[in-house]
Amino acid sequence: MTTAIVGIGNIGGTLAWQLVRGGEPVVLAAKHEANAAALAHDLGELARAATVEEAIAEADAVVFAVRLATIEELISKDKDLLEGKVVIDPSNPVGVDENGQMIRTLPDHESAGSVVAALLPPAAHYVKAFGTLGGDSLLRAANRDPRRAVLFYATDDAAGAAVIERLISAAGFDPLKVGGVADAGRIEVPGGDLHEHGGPNGRLLDLDEARIAVADGPASLAA
Repeated sequence: MTTAIVGIGNIGGTLAWQLVRGGEPVVLAAKHEANAAALAHDLGELARAATVEEAIAEADAVVFAVRLATIEELISKDKDLLEGKVVIDPSNPVGVDENGQMIRTLPDHESAGSVVAALLPPAAHYVKAFGTLGGDSLLRAANRDPRRAVLFYATDDAAGAAVIERLISAAGFDPLKVGGVADAGRIEVPGGDLHEHGGPNGRLLDLDEARIAVADGPASLAA
């Protein structure tokens, strides 16, 4: 299986390193193709660089490690290429106002996951994942010992669940499903209790702690 990573910033670049270290082939695409080529060179034989369209076309799974607005643009442009693909969305509905303050870009009742899932072609397999930790935590918490940290995901799709569990494991974490697309807001920020920056449940959890947090809801680990 090949995974395309579109966007190689804090999340996408870190994820590329972790997947290759876990034995997963990746194809990288970025706004500046030279940056993707340089990272692919550093990663070695399991990585290559391509245009966005080439990366999507040849991959089985596509991680859109870019801002929500950019994901919307890319899906509109390359929708036909996403038929049959597992589409992995780490985005959060956040922006910056004219004062440099972080703001929510969607209404409180609407998740970025619901927006992205609704834009995809019918045969795509949507998964919300890889956005619950910041780049630094994603880097340092991989392959934690003695107990791995958990990465949460949300999907209504069985094929997508199988793929994301494989990729999360390869990246050095234990996967745990929080629910379907309707539950994606729990792993987004602002507001998601299972996001690293969303509340007490967002801290790095092992599998037992994470199961409690998912089952009991936002207040489960507040103490």
